[in-house]
Amino acid sequence: MSVRKDIKALLNENEVSITWLALEMSKVTGKHYSRSNISQKLMRSTLKYEEAKLIGDILGYELKFVRTKPYYNFS
Repeated sequence: MSVRKDIKALLNENEVSITWLALEMSKVTGKHYSRSNISQKLMRSTLKYEEAKLIGDILGYELKFVRTKPYYNFS
């Protein structure tokens, strides 16, 4: 799944709009976020890690890395 689909699914699950999310992101950061700004970032896959983490925080989720296969150190 793409970040776009993941975030849209989370918004849908929590019954919130991108407009609401933009307002909340603006409140938390003091930076201006708009519905179109977030939509464009999702469509272009230019959402920053910090923004994805912020979205998770606002929606009550934690962003973390989960190992899915063993790590091999060949050095």
